[in-house]
Amino acid sequence: MQISAKYQAVLEILEKVLQDQYPADNIIKEYVRARKYIGSKDRKFIINTVWDIIRHRSRLEFDCGCCEARMLLLTYLKDEDFDIAADGSEYGLKPLDKPEKEKLAHLNQDVYPEYIENECPKWLYEKINNPALVAALNTTAAADIRANFISREDAKNKLQKEGLFFSFTPYSPYGLRSEERINLQNCIAYQNGEIEVQDEASQLGAILCDVRADLKIIDYCCGGGGKSMMLGALLNNKGTIWAHDKNVKRMDGLHDRAARLGIKNIQVTETLKPTDLFDRFIVDAPCSGSGTWRRSPDAKYRLTPKQLKAIEQAQEEILETAAAHLTDKGRIVYMTCSVLPEENEERIEKFLTAHPDFVTVDMQKLWERKLEQTYPFKETHWLKCSPLTTGTDGFFVCVLQRK
Repeated sequence: MQISAKYQAVLEILEKVLQDQYPADNIIKEYVRARKYIGSKDRKFIINTVWDIIRHRSRLEFDCGCCEARMLLLTYLKDEDFDIAADGSEYGLKPLDKPEKEKLAHLNQDVYPEYIENECPKWLYEKINNPALVAALNTTAAADIRANFISREDAKNKLQKEGLFFSFTPYSPYGLRSEERINLQNCIAYQNGEIEVQDEASQLGAILCDVRADLKIIDYCCGGGGKSMMLGALLNNKGTIWAHDKNVKRMDGLHDRAARLGIKNIQVTETLKPTDLFDRFIVDAPCSGSGTWRRSPDAKYRLTPKQLKAIEQAQEEILETAAAHLTDKGRIVYMTCSVLPEENEERIEKFLTAHPDFVTVDMQKLWERKLEQTYPFKETHWLKCSPLTTGTDGFFVCVLQRK
């Protein structure tokens, strides 16, 4: 493809992404899937350019004074030769008109406000109140996987023989990490179920659930089942993991995923009876997803204050459900992939105020017993991972138990 045609493809994707209706990752995949004639190198160029523009969306909008896709692209390309980049060829980007040239000649030269500099909507930037964390969440994420029913040493060696190079994650004893984005669909170890994609923080969350085969366990907001799969492996297919999600369609791929990974101790349940009680009520709660912005930088622009309020309400209701379905000595394991206090520690504090019969489990003692390594945090009421502290996604874990 000519460079102008590649930029036209970038524009077509951006026009859909900037509507802020659907995840950029889905839009990109759909676009590429429908155009199999695009070669691998061109595809990589197009995808990387789209993501780079998304990661710099706030600054580009500030510079050009609008949020229109073509103008953002032209601002991004301002130092390029537009006779080549926008040559007006049959499949290429159309040439600049006079108003566009005028805009590019008079881009905003003001100093970026702090929230623009750190590429974050102002209302979210103020909620997070940590410039370094916001900046870290706009970097690219490493690719984390975990070994499944084999040691991570064996997994690393198998992957190396396939030309894929991973290092060990620093905390999870099952985790491996590649600094490059890797497509595992053609990987034999992946197809054989010897590895699974899972961020290290999520792996730690599963380990800290402290499951045993003799406990009654439910993964209440299981979605695609990532936690359930790891819990099943941790139990070596003993006991039962009950998998539930309010949106039943989210569990559609559960059976095939379990089959690939060799997990046989997961049972799906669509409803809970009032008499159903659990020793481990695991809540990987619906959340803003702010901890995953490294992987989905477009998500911060799709989130609205109204949506966040609805999410917080759902979290509160789910915790109430958990409390009502817990055995006397049971534990609620509350997790989010968020860095927003109102979804994490503030949510827990509100729950404890409403339920004085609950306390938080000491995370340091739990960590050191389950992971057999020194606890790396100061706070012991809950665990907060982030790109800054652990090199992972933003992730929150708190374990609640009745007194």
